[in-house]
Amino acid sequence: MPARHQRLQETTDELRAALAAIREELGLTEAFPPEAVAEAEAFAAAPRLPEADATAIGFVTIDPPGSTDLDQALHLERDGDGYVVRYAIADVPAFVEPGGAIDAEARRRGQTMYAPDGRVPLHPPVVSEGAASLLEGQERGAYVWTMRLDAAGDVVGTALERARVRSREQLTYAEAQERIDAGDAMLGLLRDVGELRIALEEAREGASLDMPEEQITRHGDRFVIERRELLPVERWNAQLSLMTGMEAANLQLRAKRGVLRTMPQPPESDVRRFRKEVHAIGEEWAEGEHYGTFLRRLDRSKPTTLAILQAARRLFRGAGYTVLHDGSMPAELEQAAIGAPYAHATAPLRRLVDRYVLVHCEAIANGREIPEWAAAGLEGLPEIMAESSRVAGTLERESIDAVEIALLAGRIGEEFDAVVVEARKEGATIQLLDPPTEAACDTAAEPGERIRVRLTEADLAARRLRFADA
Repeated sequence: MPARHQRLQETTDELRAALAAIREELGLTEAFPPEAVAEAEAFAAAPRLPEADATAIGFVTIDPPGSTDLDQALHLERDGDGYVVRYAIADVPAFVEPGGAIDAEARRRGQTMYAPDGRVPLHPPVVSEGAASLLEGQERGAYVWTMRLDAAGDVVGTALERARVRSREQLTYAEAQERIDAGDAMLGLLRDVGELRIALEEAREGASLDMPEEQITRHGDRFVIERRELLPVERWNAQLSLMTGMEAANLQLRAKRGVLRTMPQPPESDVRRFRKEVHAIGEEWAEGEHYGTFLRRLDRSKPTTLAILQAARRLFRGAGYTVLHDGSMPAELEQAAIGAPYAHATAPLRRLVDRYVLVHCEAIANGREIPEWAAAGLEGLPEIMAESSRVAGTLERESIDAVEIALLAGRIGEEFDAVVVEARKEGATIQLLDPPTEAACDTAAEPGERIRVRLTEADLAARRLRFADA
């Protein structure tokens, strides 16, 4: 084997081993207990479908290529000068026996975990990628949200029912964008509604990171991060999910029962620090402009934008889950980045809390008592989600670190532009501008300063990446 290819193979094997070690350290395994698998197979063989029939509605799904766990399907139509948006969410509660084996394992896992080399699912794949997934041409149970919008895109009426649906097509984002650009009537309404909702988001001072998609590829003997700017349809589609989550919050607030996704406003000190970093990176940010407006107008094709978006993540901290019970109303009800009350309700195949929110909302919307198991299941749920989010965050952060170390392993001694984001006694944390990497650095520079740094260490086995002021 030529030396160049041997080095590439060794680096690839070392990265694969590092990623596997991270998952092992976090106690993550794809395998499910035999009793959970048996329960899932039994439900999949005889699914409990709702009586209501919505299979005549021309739902479609829009997801990344190769997706099999399809949580949402959509359909839009005109309603006078407004719109009717129907959003079907996978009927996961029909496949989970309260207190059963799947339920117990799902409460242990909390959410699907994603890594560069695979994922650890929340539910057995026979359910999450098969019987409950809203796959093309298959009759499935779903929670069907029907939201009526006025001409400005504001929701003026919401209904929710369990019904049978059948997705007409499974589209990728690229395929959906091509259809919209070619004049597809139904999907064209997704553009119209999406733009109206984005305008409403700006009016309520909401914010969205809209991070470009990153893929790790190899060119010769070097790893390269290739970035893909989000297509417009991805932002429009995300607005439907956000709108549904806001309606889920409104239903639960009306009954003062359920669980919200909340997040505080960022402290002014964090906003000032972010503004200093933006200035150091070289982007213009007008005084008085809200950070959400600033983030929305950034040119996603510029290499410095990703560094700004990564720095902005510090403004989106402190998110948690707030349980509503006994008619009490906590002081903190809003999700600050959205600028409104919000609940997780659109990804039950991948997130535990959504199953409970859907059941609460369907009962509230139809004037029925909330099932006892769903109400009781809120006990400890915020803690479960907080712990699973901690694990998911650690998995993402350490996996990204490993990939970045592999990416930079052959560049010891090279110099890079960076911005100091944090200063500590043992050294600073910097944000490289390209590739957009956060790492430790030996420097006396202050936070917000732009400096030139030199790569001094990239040890994949020890998972250490370090720079020095050049």
